[in-house]
Amino acid sequence: MRFSLLSCGRASLLFYLGLFLHRGEAQVLTEAQAGPLYRVVGAPLSISCNVSGYSDASTKRDFEFRMIKPANPSREIQIMSTADPGFGYSMHSMRVRKKEIFLTHVSQNSVIFEILSLEKDDGGEYECSVVNPVTSSYNGIYSAKTTVKVIDNSLSVSSPASDSLSFEGDALTLICQASSNTVQHTHLSLAWYLHREGVDAAQPIISMDRDFTLIPGQGFEGRYQAGLVRLDKMGEATYRLKMAQLELSDQGKIYCQAREWIQDHDRSWYTIAQKDGEKTTLNVKAREVVADKASLAVRISAQQTTLQEGQRLMLSCNVDAQNLEERFFSVAWFRGNLELASIGPTGIVSVGPGYTGREEEGELRVTRITDRDYRLILQHVRTEDQGEYICRAWPQNRGQDGAFTQGAAQDSSQLISISATESGLSVEMQNAVSVNEGDRLELTCKVNGVKDQISITWQRESTSSSVATFTNVVSLSQEGVMEKAGELARRRVKATRTATDTFTLELDEVTPSDSGVYRCDVSEWKSNSKTNSQAHSATVTVVPVDSFVKVKLILRDNRVDGDGNLELMCRVKGPRLPMTVSWSLLHDDSTLDNILTMYSNGAISWSGDQHRYQLKVVAQADQVFHYLLINGVSPREAGKYQCSVSVFLENVNKKLPPSNQVAVRLQNPVSKLSLISVPTLRNNINSDIDIRCSVISEPSEFSRYAVTWRIDNETIVSSDQNALVTFGPQVELSHRQRISMKRTKGPSFDLSVRQARTSDKGSYTCDVVEFLPDPSGGWYQLSPKSKTTIVEVLEPANDLRLKKKEQPLIVMEGDQVELKCNIISSASSAFFYKVIWLYTGHGSPTTNSKILELDHLGLLSYPNNQGLRSLQGRLRLSRPTQNTFNLGIHRVHEGDSGAYQCQVEQYQLDQEGQWKQTASDSADPITLTVNVAENKLSIVKEEVELNTSTSLDFTVPCHITQQSSKYSEFQVTWFCQREKETEPRSIFTAYRNSTLRDSFGKGGQLRFGHPLPNQYSITVLKPRPEDSGVYFCMVEEWLPSLSHGWRKVAEEKSGNLTVTVYADGNVDAISETECMSGTWIGILVAFVICSLLVICLLVLKICRSQASGGKFAPSLWAEQLPLATKPGTAD
Repeated sequence: MRFSLLSCGRASLLFYLGLFLHRGEAQVLTEAQAGPLYRVVGAPLSISCNVSGYSDASTKRDFEFRMIKPANPSREIQIMSTADPGFGYSMHSMRVRKKEIFLTHVSQNSVIFEILSLEKDDGGEYECSVVNPVTSSYNGIYSAKTTVKVIDNSLSVSSPASDSLSFEGDALTLICQASSNTVQHTHLSLAWYLHREGVDAAQPIISMDRDFTLIPGQGFEGRYQAGLVRLDKMGEATYRLKMAQLELSDQGKIYCQAREWIQDHDRSWYTIAQKDGEKTTLNVKAREVVADKASLAVRISAQQTTLQEGQRLMLSCNVDAQNLEERFFSVAWFRGNLELASIGPTGIVSVGPGYTGREEEGELRVTRITDRDYRLILQHVRTEDQGEYICRAWPQNRGQDGAFTQGAAQDSSQLISISATESGLSVEMQNAVSVNEGDRLELTCKVNGVKDQISITWQRESTSSSVATFTNVVSLSQEGVMEKAGELARRRVKATRTATDTFTLELDEVTPSDSGVYRCDVSEWKSNSKTNSQAHSATVTVVPVDSFVKVKLILRDNRVDGDGNLELMCRVKGPRLPMTVSWSLLHDDSTLDNILTMYSNGAISWSGDQHRYQLKVVAQADQVFHYLLINGVSPREAGKYQCSVSVFLENVNKKLPPSNQVAVRLQNPVSKLSLISVPTLRNNINSDIDIRCSVISEPSEFSRYAVTWRIDNETIVSSDQNALVTFGPQVELSHRQRISMKRTKGPSFDLSVRQARTSDKGSYTCDVVEFLPDPSGGWYQLSPKSKTTIVEVLEPANDLRLKKKEQPLIVMEGDQVELKCNIISSASSAFFYKVIWLYTGHGSPTTNSKILELDHLGLLSYPNNQGLRSLQGRLRLSRPTQNTFNLGIHRVHEGDSGAYQCQVEQYQLDQEGQWKQTASDSADPITLTVNVAENKLSIVKEEVELNTSTSLDFTVPCHITQQSSKYSEFQVTWFCQREKETEPRSIFTAYRNSTLRDSFGKGGQLRFGHPLPNQYSITVLKPRPEDSGVYFCMVEEWLPSLSHGWRKVAEEKSGNLTVTVYADGNVDAISETECMSGTWIGILVAFVICSLLVICLLVLKICRSQASGGKFAPSLWAEQLPLATKPGTAD
């Protein structure tokens, strides 16, 4: 035992010494990059890990990385350590040796864990641990975890690869399409790059970041601000690059690059995927530069100089000058001296008076293509339109007032000839066509009255310009050669001649952007010359795929028993299109998990637990059913399921609106819980309300309970399955102090509301929810059960009355006195009472003085009164019943006599919880009389004579037969009067304090005896004749007076004992007592002799009777002579 105490003492000393030494040391904290981190297959992964809190921050720390895969959460896989090269398991050792996985120190206390190329199996929970030295103690957190989820790379980027030859100052337009099918919320950014020949790195031209912000590349800022470089997003997945004025430095390879971004848990954005489009080779040739600043070069050109009536005339006018971008010009077209149209310095178009009608009909159109290129288009030319066309340009100088001053003009002319033709050519076409997105568009153009060879051009009305213009889509020459043109050239579009008079346009996989006006332009040719042209238009409407492809998630029963199977059906209704279907689950904590994705080529990518899910696809004529079967549903599979569909059109994944969400709830077993509680409960105001709600059904040993108490559907207090108690939001803080709940054996659930108020009445409901453990380690709840108790809070009648008539009380000093104060009205626990006892002494100036007070809160006090302090010290207040307040006086004194009065005040709590006096009353005074003890002293007074000799001792007794009080004390004195003495003299005294005094004068001759409390005696030893005389005792009775100390209350004298003492041999007489003793002895001897004679006579008589052989006489014993029975009526 000594050793154990010593060991404990040493351990405590070391512990407190360690605390002292480490008092100033910080706590270790390990932090890793917050998750979950979503990364795509093949992308790199980096996780930062940092430790802080070590006292020696300059020491290099070692780190370890581990992971746990979702398929096997109980197995921990070691990956890599900075301290031990052999730390990792074999499944990662090959990638570690190839430097595909590595762990690098960034500083002494931080590392970065990297995987160069993620695999699908790399998803899981990664843990970073700092290796604590053996010599160091543990104080803090030494590991941190983050979750990594590996998803498929669904980023798709496409752009047409081509070679382009342009001149300096020309415009360039390129298209790039980028889309993603990722289930998680991601953003796309797109950038156009120029890779010049001989330069290692590509240079960004312009980019659109994930927030749709345009950022020009280095060297392109000025052109961007001038509007010469633009990046437009058209639709969901189309990005268009426009370079208004090409420069010689723009020569090279241009391509687009798309990046997919996801926001990590720390709110930062991370690139998870990146792809490049096909490259376009751009060659830019230099233009001839005008040497003189003031000179102006104008060149006009025509697409065709010889036209036939009905054809289109297109004239281009090119204006060249130094500092062209900084100058203003006006350009006008003339036919002869007749002005067709003009464009002012600010770009305002005006039409000549003779061509206003044709401009309104769309036959005349003037546009400014670039700063130096202008175009005039005249549709359906007529023979009167032939002649010399002039393009005239002149500079415009802008003054400080904003007005323009016209400079010298420069002209350029072109001769156009138009021949007339006679033909019955006519074109018929359907006016309106509707087609679903993704389907093939087929337009049929029927031609009548054909005499010669014909060619057909399918055109589409341009939507990029406010002026209605048609651009070629595809053409079929008179020789049958098909040629694509315009923006649809990269699409699967073709023109066919299905019959002699029928031409068809086919465009596959149309999109809503393909909607518009299409025109069939038919030209008749003769000897390679166009003789006539006719056209007809049709409006095409492309119905978006989300208008006719509907996705619906169907579940026959959304409640399933635990560990049961569940089948979800995702119905995709619409035409057969290549589509990708993704299944996702939204948990109750708002985390979204992708379960699986089935691509259009049949490939399946699993993100969830593959063993718990099965997939089945059933195709019908106009709809496809995708079934998801969940085997063994657990709480982890509960939540809201949703299927998402995206169709693959024109190399773009187009997401459709997701299906409706279907909530799957785990069907818990039917609750067998049964409750019992009191249906009604009546309580007085200010009393405590106690309601018990007990479970009477057989509970499970694993059951937990969540209990909620409500009053009139408002929550008072609740306790969850972990016994965490919370109050309802509407319960005020002051009321919460009165409310408590507890659980007792049974189980039973008790609600207590202390000091009930009228506002506490109502319907109290006990809601009990039973929780049972599930196999995954969580808890699931059964259906709740309830019991209701109606509580009434009663206010008792306010009729305080005290018992008035009290009898006078006479007691003896030293007695215990109890004075009663009785409430005779109906008492209630709702009332609290203040009791005051008043005292008025007999013949005392003290009147109605407070001697004791009990307030309504139970606080007992004695008012300060110096004259009554002795009385107050012997007071006791008791309350044997609710209606009785008794005042007790311990060992009452004679001075306690007087009048005692009880006053009672009645209190009650109001609605605000404040005490309020409601009534008061006083009882009649009780007159108390305290008397001293009554004289009841009595002793034996028998007169006795005694003759004795000097050889015999004699005793003088003094017997007390009755005393006044049990507290009495006695003083006994014996007296003796000899024959010659006239007065008796004291010979012995026994005082009340047990002190003895011998006054006999003969030392040692008297012996004191006190065998019993009431018996005293003295014995005279070896008396002498001169000791003869009259002896008697005198008894004084003393009582302790509570007011005045000890006092004598009585005095009594005993009878006389006359003693005569003779010398030895001279005793002539005996005492009367001795004579009487001899007489009795003689009588006893005579009685014994007579009895013996009677017995002898009886024996002799019996013997004679037996010898004569006669009959026995009847015996007097009951056995020999039965008693006669009671005579009956027959006797």
